[in-house]
Amino acid sequence: MRRTLPLAAVAIAVAATMIPSVPAAGAPDAVRWGPCSEKEAASPAASPAPSLRLECSTLEVPLDYRDPDGRQIEIAISRLASEKPSQRRGVLLTNPGGPGISGLGYPVALAASKLPRKVLDSYDVIGFDPRGTGRSAPVTCDLTPAQRNRGNLPPYAYTAADVARQAGSARTIAEQCATSKTASMLRHTTTANTARDMDRIREALGEPKLSYLGGSYGSYLGAVYTTLFPGRGDRIVLDSNLGPGGYDVTAMRSLARGLEDRFPDFAAFAAARPEYGLGTTPRQVTAKFFELAKRLDAKPVRGIDGTLFRGLTFDRLYSDASMPSVAEMWQALDRDRPLPPDTPPSMEDMENSMAARFYVICSDSRWPGTVREYQRDVAVDRLRYPMMGGSAASIGPCAFWPDERVEPPVRIGDRGPSNVLMVQNERDPGTPLAGARKLRQAFGRRATMVTADQGGHGVYPFGRDTCANDAVTAFLVTGQRPARDLACAAEPGE
Repeated sequence: MRRTLPLAAVAIAVAATMIPSVPAAGAPDAVRWGPCSEKEAASPAASPAPSLRLECSTLEVPLDYRDPDGRQIEIAISRLASEKPSQRRGVLLTNPGGPGISGLGYPVALAASKLPRKVLDSYDVIGFDPRGTGRSAPVTCDLTPAQRNRGNLPPYAYTAADVARQAGSARTIAEQCATSKTASMLRHTTTANTARDMDRIREALGEPKLSYLGGSYGSYLGAVYTTLFPGRGDRIVLDSNLGPGGYDVTAMRSLARGLEDRFPDFAAFAAARPEYGLGTTPRQVTAKFFELAKRLDAKPVRGIDGTLFRGLTFDRLYSDASMPSVAEMWQALDRDRPLPPDTPPSMEDMENSMAARFYVICSDSRWPGTVREYQRDVAVDRLRYPMMGGSAASIGPCAFWPDERVEPPVRIGDRGPSNVLMVQNERDPGTPLAGARKLRQAFGRRATMVTADQGGHGVYPFGRDTCANDAVTAFLVTGQRPARDLACAAEPGE
């Protein structure tokens, strides 16, 4: 859906022994594939043609893996089958990130984004909606339109009083989640349980092992899976990596570092195009950012305040292709002219996505529980990362989450086969390189990491760096990883 994260201990999680990896109940039924509905097959990154081959199904899994014969929930899954059965190696389970993002259409998006034919021939590419999301027992927090439109970033806090004022809104959302009609799923909508669902999918497909391709939050989901089930992973690719603590408070704060890492790419882009009127040097473009943010904090323009301005700039720097739209947005706000299309984007259909994100990140780990701690963090990050530190470090619903966690966080370590390939952009706003390095350190001998000298969020197969892309393709198709960590140089035109 980002960070400099703490080093986790190198041991299999206690949770792996507390909750059985393979429930005592019988194996899940074999999957019966059928056509996907148009909505299930939809993916914003995909063209229509590949969806014709996408198949869908459902699978029942335990809500609570400590009680495998108790209440079951339904997980929605999809398949883009290999067209070359003689070359098929197995299944490649995929996750696009989040948490709170549907993955049913992700195989289509990957195919449309030029996932190499050798990979498509080698695997049935599997998508799924993680528990709580989309068509997999969706959760709710009864978020109002105003709460949805605010998004996931707290308002920029200039003072300790700003943090204290935001605490009331954060508490209200936490209480709505805890009293919603899906509150019974609160304790069980976790990354660890989604990883257990993944193993149920593997079992239902009749596969002794599964390969995996996950990006952003999906990197942490894959890291948890290969920690809980080290013998059941085949080739594990983690792209745009969170640190070993997952999407915790440190990850949230590191979004501010991510913007600072990435922003020079945009400053250079805008400075080279004086027609935008944002400055003719990177320094001038940077000064324009702070000028606009301060002005919009004082008086919003066309519904955009300073916090939303920062958030939209951050979000659209995930891709080089969006830099023109960022520059056009700034230009429009600066001159109070009509905004580009879809600015801000509609949040009307985002209730489940936002709620599922809260369920997962607030249940996975413990967040600071006092206003004073957030006030201290904001004071530090506002100085360290002034572009967005006053928002990313401020208080959110996780501060007031019900204190009823079923198990401790999974601790990523170096026990298990050496079958993990990490791939990472150097200037990633969403999951900064510093966090990826911490995950690499935690994995030890289990992992090899490829870094690409480029900006943006997401390397494979969306990025332009052929060195990094070729390394991932070779690993998925042949099993061969670079002999040691590899740094891919910037390519012409980047």
